[in-house]
Amino acid sequence: MTKILLVEDNEMNRDMLTRRLTRQGFEVCCAPDGPTGVAMAESEQPHVILMDIALGDMDGWEATTLIKQRPTTAAIPVIALTAHALATDRARSVEVGCADFDTKPVDLPRLLGKIGACLAARAA
Repeated sequence: MTKILLVEDNEMNRDMLTRRLTRQGFEVCCAPDGPTGVAMAESEQPHVILMDIALGDMDGWEATTLIKQRPTTAAIPVIALTAHALATDRARSVEVGCADFDTKPVDLPRLLGKIGACLAARAA
């Protein structure tokens, strides 16, 4: 079963997206903040990470940078999730190593397509 790590500080968003992804057949583990997300990337070894950008003390870009610096987690694709659809946010996400970028509110079919593309690229 494909495992997704969802790093999201908003409990309602975390719950809603976890339920929707679980119904699609994914195993979902959740982290409520950046430091926990970095630690869980190491311990859980998910197939894909969905990373909220606005997380508080350690934002999603910093957490992604740390994940990409570690040899044991560097290959895990990260999809940035943000309510801000600015070109600068997309550029910053790519700069820190995100495989893709998606906006909130989440459009599930679009996000599933991006998850599928990341999984296919990782398998290639």
